[in-house]
Amino acid sequence: MMTGSHCYCFFGIISIFFALIIHTLSSTTPPHFCLHHQREALLEFRDEFPIDEFDPNPWNKSSPDCCLWKGVTCDDRSGQVISLNLADTSLNGSFKTNSSLFRLQYLRHLKLSYCDIQGEIPSSLGNLSRLTLIDLSHNFLVGEIPASIGNLKRLRHVELGANTLIGAIPSSLGKLNQLRYLSLAANELTGDIPSSLGNLSSLLELRLSINHLVGQVPASIGNLNELQAISLSQNNLNGTIPISFSNLTKLYHISLRSNNFTSTLPSDMSVFHNLEHFDVAANSFLGSFPKSLFTIPSLQVVYLDDNQFIGPIEFVNTSSSSSSSSSSPKLEILSLASNKFIGLVPESISKFLNLGEINLSGNNFNGPIPRSISKLANLQTLNLANNNLKGQVPAYLLRVTTVTLSNNFFSSYENPSEETLIEALDLNSNSFQEPFPRWICNTKGLRFLDLSNNLFNGSIPPCLEDSIASFSDLILRNNSFSGPLPDIFASATELRSLDVSRNHLEGSLPKSLVNCKALQLVNMESNRIKDVFPSWLGSLPSLHVLILRSNEFHGTLHVFIGFRSLRIIDISRNDFTGTLPPHCFSSWRGMTVLREEDDPYMADIINESVFYRNSMVIGVKGVELSFERIQQDFRAIDISGNRIHGKIPESLSFLKELHLLNLSGNVFTSHIPRSLANLTKLETLDLSRNKLSGQIPQDLGQLSSLSYMNFSSNLLKGLVPRGTQFQSQNCSSFSDNDRLFGLEEICGKIQVSNPTSQQPEQLSEPEEELFSWTAAAIAYGPGVFCGLVIGHIFTSYYHKIWSKKNTISGR
Repeated sequence: MMTGSHCYCFFGIISIFFALIIHTLSSTTPPHFCLHHQREALLEFRDEFPIDEFDPNPWNKSSPDCCLWKGVTCDDRSGQVISLNLADTSLNGSFKTNSSLFRLQYLRHLKLSYCDIQGEIPSSLGNLSRLTLIDLSHNFLVGEIPASIGNLKRLRHVELGANTLIGAIPSSLGKLNQLRYLSLAANELTGDIPSSLGNLSSLLELRLSINHLVGQVPASIGNLNELQAISLSQNNLNGTIPISFSNLTKLYHISLRSNNFTSTLPSDMSVFHNLEHFDVAANSFLGSFPKSLFTIPSLQVVYLDDNQFIGPIEFVNTSSSSSSSSSSPKLEILSLASNKFIGLVPESISKFLNLGEINLSGNNFNGPIPRSISKLANLQTLNLANNNLKGQVPAYLLRVTTVTLSNNFFSSYENPSEETLIEALDLNSNSFQEPFPRWICNTKGLRFLDLSNNLFNGSIPPCLEDSIASFSDLILRNNSFSGPLPDIFASATELRSLDVSRNHLEGSLPKSLVNCKALQLVNMESNRIKDVFPSWLGSLPSLHVLILRSNEFHGTLHVFIGFRSLRIIDISRNDFTGTLPPHCFSSWRGMTVLREEDDPYMADIINESVFYRNSMVIGVKGVELSFERIQQDFRAIDISGNRIHGKIPESLSFLKELHLLNLSGNVFTSHIPRSLANLTKLETLDLSRNKLSGQIPQDLGQLSSLSYMNFSSNLLKGLVPRGTQFQSQNCSSFSDNDRLFGLEEICGKIQVSNPTSQQPEQLSEPEEELFSWTAAAIAYGPGVFCGLVIGHIFTSYYHKIWSKKNTISGR
């Protein structure tokens, strides 16, 4: 029999047991089905957008519980929809002003990024008062950001980046005092940064980059004491950085790149003691080297390039306030390029043992490369181009992956005693006067080699065959190499460009080049190569540029089979003879249509910091003007200065993308084909110094792009076309054609001869320098195809037109 105490204990145990059962059952009870009106609102919302057959409706209408649908989250207790995440679902339509979405009044999270949504953001969005997160990024949204977003006082995260939103940033965003993340980057926003953003006291990240914002950064930004990351890059902001910026001591990321700031940096950068990433490149910041910046132990990335900083650089000791756990500074990337720094590159740069990339190019540094750089075991990229450095190139640099030393005064190199790791070496435009570096024959991974614009001499060694299998670019132009170009290309299947122009090479073209299936450019200009036309190069599927200018090539040109990707050919100033068959250009698809898919090698060769940049030289009456790069869609044919005779081939009219045609200085006869009027993109036409007869086709007057032409020294007759482009030419473009008439407006003279004779009096205007051009090399740039190197001699009129079309672009 149980006593009272035992009975009390027993019932207590039973009570605990049942309580545990009830708790267990309640904790495993499934959530309520979503409410009927919520389910209907979701279905109506999805039906507002067209169904993509490749991305069908993710919700099963036959399933009664919408809380189990993809991307839908419900409250466990009430069944109300509280989160909608359809990221990466192709909705491919626009929001309706009265969209059923806005009936989901308990919605907290709305994530519709990468959904192909178009149209405007409805102001009705401001009615979802419980929202804490909005992500509509990476869509095609247009119009202005609705001010009603400022009504959503619970918002903590707003992401509207990567759309096409316009107008000003609404000042109502300053009401969102719980906001922690705001990104409006990569839109078309204009106007000032509203000072009301300084009210966002909880904000951790502010990203407004890649817009069209103007004015100064408001001082109120300095009130954001919790801010950890700010990105204002690629806008049109100007003026100074507000003094209050120094209050933002928790920042780890600062990016102000590509604006118009003109101030100095804060005098004491060490206040940003958490800073990891600092980017103020491409502005006009002034002042001396910010030494205090480099005392921050957490600093990892610094971009100061393309500003107006002056004076020497100096790296002082790391701040004593750093934690004892920091074994060494963490700096990994240092770019000081394109400033006005002077003096020596300090030995103390080696204190940053984690450096993987150094770019000091485009300054006025002098002296040798500091030996201490050999201590940087992690260094992958070193760019010291465009300085006044001199001395010997140390062998330890050959352990670095990418080395750019162009445009300095280096005169020798140290032979390596160990295996090299280098993949890209640019020694362009220095003072080397040595034979070809034999150690290059022992490299295994070298891809990019530029020794151009030096005084390297002797022969190109056959042992290069041992390493050339890895090469993508071999650039040896403008040196003093002599002898034959060795037949070493059998294994060079990765080679994209070969430029040995302006040397003293002899012999014939190496037949092994036919194995270089990736080859885009061959430049043999200004050597002494004696060979017939290499028609076998026509089998190369990606050959864009072929330059054989100013050599001793000879023989007929009757075989132009293949060359399907050719864009530029310059075989001028040789001794080619014979006639051109009527259909010889019919297979040249690279000049017929623009097809980017024909160019599988447009990506950068190795690294953003290495690219093959060439210059374009325009000579106007003996004065050479240098430009860089031309548009990648440029197409040109120059076969001038040979002895080719017969008719101009009709198949030239198939080359719809042709911009430049130079047939001057040959022995072409018969008429100028009327079909040349089909070349609607033609900008330059030179048919001078031939034996062409008949009239200049009147249809050529309709070529609106034709800005330079030369028909001089032929047997032409009749009326000069009346088109605007013809009437703007120099008189010398038509000289030495005694039977041409209609030149009064062009030459500024009234003809006095009998008009029935169709023979005007001899024109007395002195003839200008005749047009010719030189094409040189293809260029590769960061992530893009960077164009071609063309040397030209134009008239002053054509130079004026051309120079407006070409820009210089850097890293």
